[in-house]
Amino acid sequence: MEQLPIFLNLRGRTVVLVGEGEAADAKARLIARAGGRIVPAWEAGATLAFVALGDGAEKVAADLRARGLLVNVVDRPDLCDFTTPAIVDRAPVTIAIGTGGASAGLAKAVRQRIETLLPPRLGALASALRAARDAMKARWPAAADRRRAIDAALAPGGALDPLDDNATDRVADWLATDAATPASRLETIALTSSDPDDLTLRAARLLGEADHVFHPVPIPAAILDRARADAVRHVAATPPADPPPGLSLWLAPPTS
Repeated sequence: MEQLPIFLNLRGRTVVLVGEGEAADAKARLIARAGGRIVPAWEAGATLAFVALGDGAEKVAADLRARGLLVNVVDRPDLCDFTTPAIVDRAPVTIAIGTGGASAGLAKAVRQRIETLLPPRLGALASALRAARDAMKARWPAAADRRRAIDAALAPGGALDPLDDNATDRVADWLATDAATPASRLETIALTSSDPDDLTLRAARLLGEADHVFHPVPIPAAILDRARADAVRHVAATPPADPPPGLSLWLAPPTS
């Protein structure tokens, strides 16, 4: 990962935008959509700046950076503290695709593919789940049980499959069902190499869902990085005989 992706709350905050023309207009629309307040030059309270200039961009960016602002210079990734991604907007769901400034065209192409996959009401599903937080906490008081129940519902073919445009309408019924929390289980991933790009789709999915990851010492960090950030890592010589609650994985190292 060459950049840290973040979602910044701009509502009501001051953003400097220097420049004119099509590129500046595009940035202005982006800032306005996020609720930012645009000013044409540094102003106290501003923390972010966009520079859409040809000549003089480097000096303007340096001056703004000297005032403590993070700066984006259009079409000059070498001068950028941050880049703006291609965006799939299903508010409050936002999906950002970035290339670190390498190719805006590639980011756009990926965004267009994702747009065709996601139903229009995906944001409504997110809002329904937000509204159901208290009900979910009452139904599953333990955070781990709650997360596993939600993971099962949002899985492909699950009650709230996010690619099903009617999932929003089933939130109340899902909360009212008597389905048990998914039982604890242990899955084995037999690694074929040390390259994370060689992971099968199933292995990548399991790593993204696991509560616990058991592995011998030689497993590369690049593989372990594909697991959920909050999954517990266990260095072990053998798979656990009595796995903990939830989904546990045993990563078997490559044989060669």
